[in-house]
Amino acid sequence: MAHSSESPIVTGPIDGGQFGWPFGASMLDTAALGYREDEFFIEGTATKYRQVDGSEWGRDGHWQAEPAGSAPYKTRLLIYRPVDPERFNGTVIVTWNNVTAGYDLFGTDSSEVFEGGFALVCVTTQKVGIDGLPPVHQGLAAWDPQRYGSLSIPGDDYSFDVFTQAALAVGANRDRSNDPMSGLDVRHVVAQGASQSAGRLATYVNAIAPLTSAFDGFILAIYFGRGTPLEVGDTVVNIKTPASGASTRNRLRGANLLRDDVGIPIFVVNSELEAIACYGVRQPDSETLRYWESAGTCHVSQQSRAVRQEMSDRDQLVTRPAEQGLNAIPMNPLYDAVFYHMHRWLTDNISPPIQPRVEFTVDEEVVRDEHGIAVGGIRLPQADLPLAQNSSIPLSEDIYAVLGGSSHAFGQDKIVSLHGDLEAFLGKFQHAAQAAVEAGVLMPREVPRLVAEARKSWTDLS
Repeated sequence: MAHSSESPIVTGPIDGGQFGWPFGASMLDTAALGYREDEFFIEGTATKYRQVDGSEWGRDGHWQAEPAGSAPYKTRLLIYRPVDPERFNGTVIVTWNNVTAGYDLFGTDSSEVFEGGFALVCVTTQKVGIDGLPPVHQGLAAWDPQRYGSLSIPGDDYSFDVFTQAALAVGANRDRSNDPMSGLDVRHVVAQGASQSAGRLATYVNAIAPLTSAFDGFILAIYFGRGTPLEVGDTVVNIKTPASGASTRNRLRGANLLRDDVGIPIFVVNSELEAIACYGVRQPDSETLRYWESAGTCHVSQQSRAVRQEMSDRDQLVTRPAEQGLNAIPMNPLYDAVFYHMHRWLTDNISPPIQPRVEFTVDEEVVRDEHGIAVGGIRLPQADLPLAQNSSIPLSEDIYAVLGGSSHAFGQDKIVSLHGDLEAFLGKFQHAAQAAVEAGVLMPREVPRLVAEARKSWTDLS
């Protein structure tokens, strides 16, 4: 293996600090759900990698990497696990925290994680997560210097091995001297990353996974179809300073496949926006790959933005004002379904269902129906029984607008002509939601919640 042979040191659980809670902690009452929330520090020596001389960093994703030096690091793991070991399903999801916002972003509100018995490990993997970005530094060290002032990642070149070491620290063969998993019988470790972090995971799959055995599966969510460089030196992720001359659309365009010889399950789950980005690098479903695309959705939704805002308000972060008119079909229900299927794929060898792809014209434009909604792809009930045109079509070419897509509500006359009265609409909506359950893209627990949301949306339009 090419990752550091030195076992990292784990300390914790960590408490105290200015706020008394971990940055980005779940907004859910995790104790009422039968879970513990613990934070640990992990430190050691991380390896950085470079492309092997003479090898091709090509479209096929069969990339070759080798060690190129090492440096000390210290970072944190935020861990959620069932209090009762009998509730643990054996699968740990290790999340590569996204730092596009200038601080750690990660999901700790998944019903499937807590009701399905998973453990969730959220890893601060990149330099920005600790140091933040100017002019408002909101990384861990500035947010709570009492708690996090000792943390340090020398640069993103080391992030791949930091992530590997975090996975090994919670895996089946982990050091038990200070066990962050409290003795749980871990059988599978799954890497998960969304957006920027999915790009990091793509490079991990293509270049690092052949050198390590830290993960049993990979989940890439809202993935734009291109891996990130292995070597960036002192450069850090900053969405506000794109590469010179790069248009927004070109920045969000797929460039490489995911390598097909890793031999472990890889699950890609994309909104309509990333389906557009990935069109040129789509891959067929196989024994080890599932590629899901969802019609009518976008990278960010009104609902996900609202949840983020609640957390930002609690953690006293400076954020952008909420945009109006964002897409209103959230991707979160699909992420829960993916967790469920990945666990069964690994544990019971039950392959996830293959889903239809979003349809495109010969000019690589999304095919849209008479309501402006994408044709094909996974059909959540909000797309099949629409009260609005939800799509990836942006309200402007600003990068944040592109990520948010749009939602244009239908008028009352149109929704009545399409659906009849409220009760007729809700009956058809429930049927569509149940069809999504039967297709394997929606967990049954989501149906009542979506029906209630649909009722409110109808009432708001009346």
